Amino acid sequence: MGNWIENEGLSIFVILVWLGLNVFLFIWFYGVYNNGEEFFYTRKLLGFALPLARAPAACLNFNCMLILLPVCRNLLSFLRGSSACCSTRIRRQLDRNLTFHKLVAWMIALHTAIHTIAHLFNVEWCVNARVNNSDVYSIALSNLGDNPGESYLNFARRRIKNPEGGLYVAVTLLAGITGIVITLCLILIITSSTKTIRRSYFEVFWYTHHLFVIFFIGLAIHGAERIVRGQTAASRLEHNYKVCADNISQWGKIPDCPIPQFSGNPPMTWKWIVGPMFLYLCERLVRFWRSQQKVVITKVVTHPFKTIELQMKKKGFKMEVGQYIFVKCPKVSSLEWHPFTLTSAPEEDFFSIHIRIVGDWTEGLFNACGCDKQEFQDAWKLPKIAVDGPFGTASEDVFSYEVVMLVGAGIGVTPFASILKSVWYKYCNNATNLRLKKANHFAVHHDEEKDVITGLKQKTLYGRPNWDNEFKTIASQHPNTRIGVFLCGPEALAETLSKQCISNSESGPRGVHFIFNKENF
Repeated sequence: MGNWIENEGLSIFVILVWLGLNVFLFIWFYGVYNNGEEFFYTRKLLGFALPLARAPAACLNFNCMLILLPVCRNLLSFLRGSSACCSTRIRRQLDRNLTFHKLVAWMIALHTAIHTIAHLFNVEWCVNARVNNSDVYSIALSNLGDNPGESYLNFARRRIKNPEGGLYVAVTLLAGITGIVITLCLILIITSSTKTIRRSYFEVFWYTHHLFVIFFIGLAIHGAERIVRGQTAASRLEHNYKVCADNISQWGKIPDCPIPQFSGNPPMTWKWIVGPMFLYLCERLVRFWRSQQKVVITKVVTHPFKTIELQMKKKGFKMEVGQYIFVKCPKVSSLEWHPFTLTSAPEEDFFSIHIRIVGDWTEGLFNACGCDKQEFQDAWKLPKIAVDGPFGTASEDVFSYEVVMLVGAGIGVTPFASILKSVWYKYCNNATNLRLKKANHFAVHHDEEKDVITGLKQKTLYGRPNWDNEFKTIASQHPNTRIGVFLCGPEALAETLSKQCISNSESGPRGVHFIFNKENF
């Protein structure tokens, strides 16, 4: 159980807290709008759709507050590198930032669907009541605001029958226009984020994801018109709905039941999202500043299986093992940034990345670097490169263990090239503070006959290992040891290794414990 908690428990705990807060907000705000005295007459007009629209709206505010935080890479790297406020377990949770980002996105989609469907009912019923196609009570409430000194409750002010009336509300009210825009943005962002689109059409994913700017602007002003209205506090002192609700025909005619006055709820969404938006703005400014710093390509190496290596230098660049950078080549695309793991060691006087040519952008970079030509390429002809980073990953913790197991799938071997090089340099320099004593072996899980990364002297085992045998062998060789298992590879392999780490770890505080870590960027 202890190792299960160490491998999975913190993530489960965070998810449960997050889900719990969503449930709490939904129930709380559902109760506010379903039971609140100020919304008694609003409920008479809108029925169950009122709380069913407002409860998910509160959850949307909460999740839209969270959605940007996992992609603030500089903030996460700062927290990751701060041992004072970030323990090993918390750092491992930060490594799951994109997983949490996706979960929050799906929660936003769910609450958007509920919110939208509920408001479709609201619009239909308000329009029907405005054209006298409803019950007498709703019609009377909808007529409020037509005379001087009255305030309206029904946001549909024009008398146009459905479906034209509903369309008119959708395209003339700010809430309707922004609602349509942000929903379309959300649909495009989510549908273009599928694994197939990201791998085969990365540019589509990249550009549509930047619709988040329009999404957040629309979200911030969505409630500015205050169309969800309730009875004012001053009006409730003069007009008690418990006394007057059944005497609607006498409103304004008897002293105890003056015509009730209504006002809209002040917009609240901006208060939820202004903080994360400011942090993300700072994040983008830092990225822009760093991208303007000069980067020099010192060497381009062509490797087998359409893989190239870029060796670069940048003033003040400092890295740790297993970190990654974002790269932009303006000659290929002036907007696109792509992540690549650093394959050089911190001890080297340059930093390098290995790039497998698998798409339009990598093909363009391949050609821009002259790799499609047979003759030698002069350095001054090499394209300009912008670099943002480096950013932290799970592999940074590799030196926190005495024994580690490194597993790479295909081009996923690249983080471990940096680790193995650094280990070699440290041992050559007789590093006395190096905790790592043993890399059992470096297993590459792919179907090629050679490494995609050449020059590594560490023995490589090709093909699909027998994981049961591997873990049992390592456990028997290293009793009473915490063993770090590091993977850069697909989700299916991650699930397999995670289960192996749990099943092959002993339950007590002593004994062998496998700790699973996965690259995620």
